[in-house]
This record gives sequence, structure tokens and C-alpha cells, in this order.
Amino acid sequence: MQSVEQDLYSVAMSASSQGVDEPGPDLPFLFSELVRLETELWNAVESRLRAEFRVTLPVYEFLQVISSYRACRVQDIAAGLSITVGGTSKIVDRIEASGYCVRSANPADRRSSIITLTPSGQRLLPKLAAAVDGELRSLLGTGLSDRSLVQLTSTLTRLRGAVRARDAREAIDKTA
Repeated sequence: MQSVEQDLYSVAMSASSQGVDEPGPDLPFLFSELVRLETELWNAVESRLRAEFRVTLPVYEFLQVISSYRACRVQDIAAGLSITVGGTSKIVDRIEASGYCVRSANPADRRSSIITLTPSGQRLLPKLAAAVDGELRSLLGTGLSDRSLVQLTSTLTRLRGAVRARDAREAIDKTA
């Protein structure tokens, strides 16, 4: 019996190849697959983090970014996660209220603050990382080999870089 995904793929590939000697990529289908996969992965990982630690996936992502900076600012988190500064600040407020990070005055810029992990956040982060890794391994490791996952990671990283470069060029063009 053929799965719904296989049916959709077959339809997408036949539609993209009609009248063309060599079928090209069906970019709307690729987009749909990426979005759906991201949603399914997000839901599975978040469900595990909620069940085991009573935190959401953004808590893990924010703690990861904060831990990677010597002097982390809200702008650093927003840039690292490709989200808005306003939304980032609200989530930092919630994480700080939970006791996993703290803001302190930025000696280099009084308009911003430095965010650091609290001891509680430092203890929680490796546990969250292990749970995220375990969940992703169980989800992705069944569908692709380690080599294929490395290739996929490289491809997605290149694509994100290209999109960000285009966005940066467009932002420069708008100000010129």
C-alpha cells in the first residue's frame, strides 16, 4: 500500500515534469515538505521536553544560544534564531522568570543588557540537549543514514546562507 506522502510525491513529480524532457524540482512541493517536516519535528521534540522537563522547545533553543556567547544580548539571540527582537525579549523575560537566565547591565552599552545562564540554567541545558538529541535521533535516524543526515545538514546550511545573503542585499538596496 502506498503512503499519502508517496502519492503526493508522485503527483508533484509528474506535474512538474509534464512537457519537460528532464523533470526539475517542484519547489512548492519541496517547500511544503520542509514546512511539514519542521512542524512534525518541532511537535515531537517539544512534547518530549514538556513531558520530561516542563519546558518548551524555545527554552532549549534560547539557552543554547545564550551559552554560546560570552556576553549575550537579545539581538544576538534574535539573529541566531532568525526571529524578531521584540519576540526574543518577551521569551527572555519568561525564561528569566523561570530562573534559567538573568539579565545584567551591559557595561559597553547602557541601552542593552547582557544575558547569562543561571546555575539552574547551566544544569538544565545538558539535560535538554540530551533529550533533544535522543528525540531527533529516533525520528531522523530511522529515515536516513548518518552520511545522508550530514549531507542534508550541509545542504540546508547552504540554502539558509543563500537566503540570508539575499535578504541582506535587499536590505542594503532599500537603504540605498
